[in-house]
Amino acid sequence: MMLGKARPWWGVVLAGVAALGLAGAGARAAEPFTLSSPAFRDGAPLATKNAGNIKTNPNCVGENVSPPLQWSNLPAGTKSLALVMTDPDGRGGLGVVHWVAYGIAPTLTGFAENEVSAASSKYVGGKGSAGMGTYLGPCPPPGTGMHHYTFELIATDLETAALPPGLTQAELFEKLNGHSKGGAGLIGLFGRP
Repeated sequence: MMLGKARPWWGVVLAGVAALGLAGAGARAAEPFTLSSPAFRDGAPLATKNAGNIKTNPNCVGENVSPPLQWSNLPAGTKSLALVMTDPDGRGGLGVVHWVAYGIAPTLTGFAENEVSAASSKYVGGKGSAGMGTYLGPCPPPGTGMHHYTFELIATDLETAALPPGLTQAELFEKLNGHSKGGAGLIGLFGRP
């Protein structure tokens, strides 16, 4: 015995399409956490001025001007940010940590050009491979191809003053374990013939 009129097949299909459309609209509403730069796009070369300027290192041919960085759409619950710049191609593939910074307030939306080439009250300086707590630009040896300078921005649920200065990348990641809310990345290339 049929208690009601059955829906025609096209009615079922239209109802399904409408439901998918509503679900898709909700998924599009939350924009992704992003890191970008107005000076270079992801996967594009960094400028020579962004390269390191350590006078005792002949591979440092730049001015150590940090590129501008911008971020948006922080994950819910973000209380601070951490930023790490690495060259996974450096030291013959063993990698080089160029910059470790954390304790960045979630109210900031980026750093201006050359702003992090010196110590700043806007971040807590960690310790890169060269022992520095500020930005250190690329210094790849000639003939090693294009290196991939990876900027990783990590949203955390830690307060800005929760971590002491001078942490290495490994120490920072250990402290962030269980406190990460999400990450965003950007890659700049640099190499010398």
